[in-house]
Amino acid sequence: MATTTDTNNYKFNHSMIRVKDPKASIKFYEFLGMSVVKHLQFPNAKFDLYFLSYDGPTALSHGNSTFDRQGVIELTHNYGTEDDPHYTVNSGNAEPHRGFGHVCIAVDHIQAACKRLEDAGYRFQKKLTDGRMKHIAFALDPDGYWVEIISRRRGSKGAEDPEEQGVETDVGTYRMNHTMIRVKDAEKSLKFYQDVLGMKLFRTVEQSAAKFNLYFLGYPGSKGVPEDGFTADYEGLLELTWNYGTEKDENFKYHDGNSEPQGFGHICVSVDSLDAACSRFEALNVNWKKRLTDGRMKNVAFLLDPDGYWVEIVQNERFSGEENF
Repeated sequence: MATTTDTNNYKFNHSMIRVKDPKASIKFYEFLGMSVVKHLQFPNAKFDLYFLSYDGPTALSHGNSTFDRQGVIELTHNYGTEDDPHYTVNSGNAEPHRGFGHVCIAVDHIQAACKRLEDAGYRFQKKLTDGRMKHIAFALDPDGYWVEIISRRRGSKGAEDPEEQGVETDVGTYRMNHTMIRVKDAEKSLKFYQDVLGMKLFRTVEQSAAKFNLYFLGYPGSKGVPEDGFTADYEGLLELTWNYGTEKDENFKYHDGNSEPQGFGHICVSVDSLDAACSRFEALNVNWKKRLTDGRMKNVAFLLDPDGYWVEIVQNERFSGEENF
């Protein structure tokens, strides 16, 4: 195992969300082309973890070990929630518990992809034809989490694109493109994700009329940072949404997803050397939720970002040669 750490080796591995019924959730994400690549059972603690990723021959992380991937979704199921009629998750998009926003799937032909979802009976928060933005849609997973649908085609006009009509969609070409979280202070969050976690800024979208900015960050890997700002063909990006003025309100706070009502749990970064990475974080005076030495699980750590979102840190098996769990 490496005794030093290099942020160029880091990966935005997964985003964790809690689910009520794993069978229903897995069916939905498998319908979008994902596969369960790891299933961990903790019967004594009464919960299971399901890691889903794109695993087909055209997938960017095809064949990689679980923590050597990007664009993974981790579903956490606490036993018995599927039989509790009162159990619901917090999607992160309803006041006063907003924070986490959505995950995003990039597809080959967006009209066909959305029609396929609709024909299967899945609900939408925003259909492709709704509103002004005709190039994106938001499907709803079984728990009501928002799943943004975007096109991998450059210049796609979405609902108003004649080239999309009558074309079939291939789920084997989809990407788990990004995870969106809302942040109070863009400057502080950008500094944390770049200087502490080593991410690079891929793209900035300024919507001054609507008074918000979007920042897309990720690990460039072999593809590098896109020179033209086109990010729809990537996987494992982090989108920060900043609404102007929130940084000036000392009482303003986003919901981290882990205090009640729960929903989103954390994002996770895999590293080349867990010990060396955590030593580096310690030297950078980060805020910890859990150090490596805390608790029973000595193979994971959790940082806190400026908004209190949890950032899990795990060992990438490619550098250690052994499974984490």
